[in-house]
Amino acid sequence: MPKNFNHKIKVYYEDTDAGGVVYYANYLKYLERARTEALIKIGLSNLKIRYNFKALIIVKSCNIDYKKSAYLEDELNIKSYILSLTKTSFVMSQTIIKNKIVIVEAKIHLVFVNEKAKPIKIPKLVVDKFKPYISNFK
Repeated sequence: MPKNFNHKIKVYYEDTDAGGVVYYANYLKYLERARTEALIKIGLSNLKIRYNFKALIIVKSCNIDYKKSAYLEDELNIKSYILSLTKTSFVMSQTIIKNKIVIVEAKIHLVFVNEKAKPIKIPKLVVDKFKPYISNFK
């Protein structure tokens, strides 16, 4: 089993609708923040990838399953790991948990691209840093 990246988030007033329920699009923001923090945890960042490798990581697609709602002032934990990896892309599995209950499951397909938005090979350094978090790394 791969290691998980973990990121905690607290739900603020700005994240909710008038009833105190998290607006559905904000879960995507939470997942993005967790992916950004995952990069930082392994000694990288979006800016380092941009400047050191002349690359960006973009979302190609996302599949998200909303199981239960989060509410104002809930504390959420986001667990992330890499489900699969190709030469130019990877799929990240992300789960949002509230009180030990999974409330959101997502599969995010991410692609490394150059500054002209053309797919490029994921740098070896990045792959090496991702290894402990990859589900079926060979």
